Amino acid sequence: MDNWQYLIVMALCVAVTIPLEFLGARVYRDPGTALRSILPVAAVFLVWDAIAIAGSVWSYNPRYVTGFDLPLDIPIEEFVFFLVIPLCALLTYGCVEALTDRWKTFVARRNTMERTS
Repeated sequence: MDNWQYLIVMALCVAVTIPLEFLGARVYRDPGTALRSILPVAAVFLVWDAIAIAGSVWSYNPRYVTGFDLPLDIPIEEFVFFLVIPLCALLTYGCVEALTDRWKTFVARRNTMERTS
């Protein structure tokens, strides 16, 4: 079971942040923008990892990975990490932005009502 922990944590990260979409994040409603934001950064870090692995600077404990590797000995968990964590960050940012906008609108309406009464 230990070798699935990494992927389980990634799944939990997604599960915990899914409700943010319903609070206004709008990340899943525009997957093209999300992918254009995530994939270039993921590519840079995957290259970085490949170089570090090839140079024996970086390694992964086989106890905590499934053993499914991408080319250049990058564990599938690392690829998933570079997709999931930015996705969760986009969801969080989008939700905070939406809630902030709602708050500003609420305050502006309240101030307008106070001035007119």
